[in-house]
Amino acid sequence: MKEEVLEQKVFDPNPSPYQKYATHVVPDLSYSYDSLAPYISKDTLEFHHQISHQSYVTNINHLIKFMNLENISREEPLETMIIKSSKVERLKPFFNNASHHWNHILFWQCMKPNGGGSIPPELETRLISDFGSVDQFKNAFFQSAITHHGSGWVWLSIKNNKLFITKTNNASNPLIDDMKPILGCDLWEHAFFLDYRNKKQDYVKAFINNLINWEFVASQLN
Repeated sequence: MKEEVLEQKVFDPNPSPYQKYATHVVPDLSYSYDSLAPYISKDTLEFHHQISHQSYVTNINHLIKFMNLENISREEPLETMIIKSSKVERLKPFFNNASHHWNHILFWQCMKPNGGGSIPPELETRLISDFGSVDQFKNAFFQSAITHHGSGWVWLSIKNNKLFITKTNNASNPLIDDMKPILGCDLWEHAFFLDYRNKKQDYVKAFINNLINWEFVASQLN
């Protein structure tokens, strides 16, 4: 298989030193670090965004340089980079960091202050059609999350115009199974342990009921 792992074009007028090898950056949040409290504290969100997410981006930029990937075609998006690198053993370190980066980009957008609440009609109709009711969807999503063992993610994804709930281990995501994730919840301990200790079920419940940005999720349907 021809190995093609390609950089996403991101423009930063004042790049930090760790960005000198490539152009991947951690996107700014659309909300402040304290605006998701009390469901996610400022300390958790600040650490998760500035330290954890940043570490994946720093690794991507160094791996592009030190795995000699910088001269490969640069025309394909991050999603394509993830899919291709998942199939090549020597590129697994790159895949792990690139997938983490993509997962978090989605995760930040899936939340908002005063989230939860009403669901846009088109998405609500789809959830009822594919899961029986909104409550049945929420319960299935909750059960998938709390029964997942170890680090990973739970997802709502689209494939062949149908919605599915899946879960993945570690950095992996449904892109590699030809699915489009439209909602993701981070199940790694750094996402919730400071606020909830070992009560992952309380974190997942808060995510579903008080944090999800349903407007953003609905915007990903098409």
